[in-house]
Amino acid sequence: MTTDRRPRLAYENREFLESDDGRALRILAEYLEPLRRFRREHVQETIVFFGSARLRPDGPLGRYYEEARQLARLVTEWSKSLPSQAHRYLVCSGGGGGIMEAANRGASDARGRTIGLNIGLPHEQRPNPYVTRELLFEFHYFFMRKLWFAHLACALVVFPGGFGTLDELTEILTLQQTQKLDRRIVVLLYGSDYWKEIVNFDALVRHGMITTEDLRLFRYVDDPPTALALLQEALAAEPEKPAPAFASSRTPRSARPRRSSR
Repeated sequence: MTTDRRPRLAYENREFLESDDGRALRILAEYLEPLRRFRREHVQETIVFFGSARLRPDGPLGRYYEEARQLARLVTEWSKSLPSQAHRYLVCSGGGGGIMEAANRGASDARGRTIGLNIGLPHEQRPNPYVTRELLFEFHYFFMRKLWFAHLACALVVFPGGFGTLDELTEILTLQQTQKLDRRIVVLLYGSDYWKEIVNFDALVRHGMITTEDLRLFRYVDDPPTALALLQEALAAEPEKPAPAFASSRTPRSARPRRSSR
């Protein structure tokens, strides 16, 4: 009896792939595997919904759950009615509960496909049942998950939320402010009373931390029909791109080093 003593191929060595030395490959996999799947599923541009996983329909801010669901349904119905294949917008969320569940649920109500970019966390982040199965992703690295939010988004609707929502919001606003993406992302802050209490943008201007022009990077909105109208108006002005339309990082002209005149 002979024993096969051939060594394992490196990419079949689970111990190596899960080691510190294999971290770069795991990070790369969280870019390439979603990229392949989005292309296979012909995903084009997304409208991303951010908001708290803790928000419940029967809680003190429960109306936002219902309004996120309604807006996601309206967005999906509108997107499905568009004649151009180069402009079909899928609702995308973090794939968990609360506002994320409401967004995926609303898109599902309209019989649309919907994306969930889930991540493993100790609590409050479990995949909701309304995400299209082929478009449900599980991430380990926060920064790779955030890359995919930005990479596909043409618009962002931010409902009330906590640390995670603030992190995601300011990430997108920073990308817009610094012009690091080759596309504009429309940003709507849903719930003006909440957001004006939570973030004092005027104080940031007063202290010189941002400019008055930076306040134009977002709009406040308080009801689903108005939010839909703003999205329709803003996105109608965007040029059509081949699908899937991934955003690219860039260096703005003003930031490029000047060449010597010698």
